[in-house]
Amino acid sequence: MSAEALAKADCGAGGGQIGRDAQMKVLIPTPLRPYTDAREVDAEGATLAELLADLDKRYPGIRFRAIDEQDRMRPHMRFFVNGEQTFDLNRPLSPADSVQIVQALSGG
Repeated sequence: MSAEALAKADCGAGGGQIGRDAQMKVLIPTPLRPYTDAREVDAEGATLAELLADLDKRYPGIRFRAIDEQDRMRPHMRFFVNGEQTFDLNRPLSPADSVQIVQALSGG
């Protein structure tokens, strides 16, 4: 087995540094694009919370728009990992995951 294959196997086994070295694609909702100037950005993290912290390092202020002062997801924000909605900031992520942030819009 090649060194590259071994590294991938170790990462997938749960004992490696999942999400720390590999960039994940993150889809950014239109209301948050002034922070990123892009529809899709790269970020890294072993959990959704770490991914949001990494996004905030790259795009200061973006995390506060999605997460409140008590470290809870804001009610109008939704997070999807590989198309599945999650409410858990401690949800594990892998480098192959795709993350979508969706912001509900309301008005009258």
